[in-house]
Amino acid sequence: MPQLVSVIIPTYNYGRFLGDAIQSVLDQTLPASEIIVVDDGSTDNTAAVIATFGDRVKYFRQENAGVCAARNRGVAESTGAVIAFLDADDIWEPTILEKGLSIFAGDDRIGLVHTGVRNFDSESGDTIDVKLVGGEDGFADNLLLWEGPTICCPASGMVSRKAFDAVGGFDPSMKVGEDWDFCYRVARMFRVKFVPEPLVNYRSHADAAHRNVREMERGMGRFYEKAFAEGDESVQKLRRRAYGNFHKVLAGSYFHAGSLRGFLVHGFKSLCYGSLKLKDIFKVLRRDRTGE
Repeated sequence: MPQLVSVIIPTYNYGRFLGDAIQSVLDQTLPASEIIVVDDGSTDNTAAVIATFGDRVKYFRQENAGVCAARNRGVAESTGAVIAFLDADDIWEPTILEKGLSIFAGDDRIGLVHTGVRNFDSESGDTIDVKLVGGEDGFADNLLLWEGPTICCPASGMVSRKAFDAVGGFDPSMKVGEDWDFCYRVARMFRVKFVPEPLVNYRSHADAAHRNVREMERGMGRFYEKAFAEGDESVQKLRRRAYGNFHKVLAGSYFHAGSLRGFLVHGFKSLCYGSLKLKDIFKVLRRDRTGE
């Protein structure tokens, strides 16, 4: 018997995008058993957009509590054995559910299936890039170390209800990096599979949470605190390398955001952990000064 799949769409003031997201679920070659939209206290036209779809969408509204609380609420209201997450500003290709569910059907040890992603510009619709390499075995270490295949986008992932319940859902204390944290916890306990096709269209726009580097630093810092609070020796031995790579990523993010101070602070932290070399930092500074 095919497994029922519940699609959860959290939204907050994304009425301008929401219709496209919902329609992409309705256009699936393998229909979802239910579409659940959780409105996290929107003040725009979100309710009016959802009303146009009638009883094809289950609508729940709550006081603003963040995307994690909205996703968790959606799961609590759902019935499917498999749960697929789609953010309100993203769009699925028509075969994502069919291809993802076929993988779950082959192995009950699988907790997470994710797919390739096409990033596109919200204004022009042009493709920015396509990511077709994602993690499978060893995915938890990939996420911890920021090394190897680390695609981790809520709209590209579907999880078994068993896996969701086992890890306790999304962490509402996190505003950025919550998807990374969730996938990591699932990958520590269950098998992960990847579909190397761009079945998610990920919208790049100014309001996207990942553009806030300070929130990224806070959120991912929380992720590492939790990950290394475990006593597992196989995890603890990766601590130095993980923090070194984390600060290297932050250094690059702050540099591209125009914060020289942030670049230097995290560049030298990464240096202390052994991930960056002093010549790498000077090379970036020299390029920034000369433009070469």
